[in-house]
Amino acid sequence: MSQTTVESTTSNAEAALLARVPGQLFINGEWVDAVGGRTLTVQDPATGKVVKTIADASVADGAAALDAAVAAQESWAATPPRVRGEILRRTFDLLQERKDDFALLMTLEMGKPLAESLGEVAYGGEFLRWFSEEAVRITGRYGTNPEGTGRMIVSQHPVGPCYLITPWNFPLAMATRKIAPALAAGCTVVIKPAALTPLSTLFLVALLAEAGLPAGVVNVITTSQTSEVSAPIIADPRLRKLSFTGSTPVGQNLIKQSAQGVLRTSMELGGNAPFVVFEDADLDKAVAGAIAAKFRNIGQACTAANRFIVHESIADEFARRVTDKVKAFTIGRGTEDGVTIGPLIDDKAVAKAAALVQDAVGRGATLLTGGSAIEGEGTFYEPTVISGVKPGSDILREEIFGPVLSITPFTDEDDAVRIANDTEYGLVSYVYTRDLARGQRMIDRLQTGMMGLNLGVISNAAAPFGGVKQSGLGREGGFEGIHEYLSTKYTLTPDPFAV
Repeated sequence: MSQTTVESTTSNAEAALLARVPGQLFINGEWVDAVGGRTLTVQDPATGKVVKTIADASVADGAAALDAAVAAQESWAATPPRVRGEILRRTFDLLQERKDDFALLMTLEMGKPLAESLGEVAYGGEFLRWFSEEAVRITGRYGTNPEGTGRMIVSQHPVGPCYLITPWNFPLAMATRKIAPALAAGCTVVIKPAALTPLSTLFLVALLAEAGLPAGVVNVITTSQTSEVSAPIIADPRLRKLSFTGSTPVGQNLIKQSAQGVLRTSMELGGNAPFVVFEDADLDKAVAGAIAAKFRNIGQACTAANRFIVHESIADEFARRVTDKVKAFTIGRGTEDGVTIGPLIDDKAVAKAAALVQDAVGRGATLLTGGSAIEGEGTFYEPTVISGVKPGSDILREEIFGPVLSITPFTDEDDAVRIANDTEYGLVSYVYTRDLARGQRMIDRLQTGMMGLNLGVISNAAAPFGGVKQSGLGREGGFEGIHEYLSTKYTLTPDPFAV
């Protein structure tokens, strides 16, 4: 293969860190074993070795966690917003002090290079800081009704106990992005991190407790039986909010389950992001943006560019330049110096990437580099570039979630828009052009909830994150994020000047 591979090693520092990470459930302010003492193992995808054994929650554990959240709801909602915000801010400060520990832990359980893990610590921490500030800015309004017969009071109130389900690919940031606005709004939570990468959430909750979070406000259940444990929590009439990040099929099923209780739902689901490069684009910037948008997190991101739609006049040159960049990647365990591409999360992810590439090549695409799983320990797949992808290829329809960059040429603006919008998903799009008017048209024409205009990475805690169509419901982050955890109440009072 063309890319450099680095052999993996282990260290005493890793073992010492893992020993400090809680391995139990966190319920009502206490670290407790799962009912029956059940456990699950967390593996390092770069080596296939077990890094830690932790509690495996049962249905009874899930019920206990919800009981604790319900019991704490009234007092937490009555806690002054400034106090709620200061707990989040103290947690942010603690996270910055221990950023190296969190980065290493994420790399061990998820596989991304340490530099990217440090980036996630910075990004994830910003949700704690942002919503610590938003906690004191929850507002309503007051005014005379149009008839002049009374006064209207519109107020915001915590939705109530929330169930948060986070994915494996950004184990810290997805937890802070949900926990922080819920706590800022005055809601208590039960959070269930992915069984593949639960350690970062457990470590985070230990920080929240250290920062002074009262018992029962945040409860963590780790489980290998997500459906069995989640179903009764979602069906419980005391639960008032469900937030999920993950695949569209799972999200659709959770929406069905939530319908019975008419739960407030936030769904951040799948993506199939188009990356459109027009003929007038700054090609150096477009190539740099492409590498960032595709290979961040080893391509395992819902915001990862999936379909590179490049004007036919520059498609070959664009392909040549990105291929040169990809060939220079260093593959290996993320803890090693110089590694830029880590492992995929498991064998299923490797098999999916391989199948999508094989299908595209079989339909006439050209393999420019990569295209194979890497033998040996860990679940590695070569960073790959394929060009000339033909209509009907699976890689144009399915979310790749791997380090595969596929290029499709287009003829004109209408053709680019047609190809970009030809998907049931609508999370994010990327557009490169020097034409300001064209850029403005793309904002209106591309059917996505977010867009990067001449930028390949757009996520920010101060911005509303979310999609349209089958990419989800609601928004996380920004001013909008806290409102997902608030309900609006309207009160009419008599005219105080009426005789």
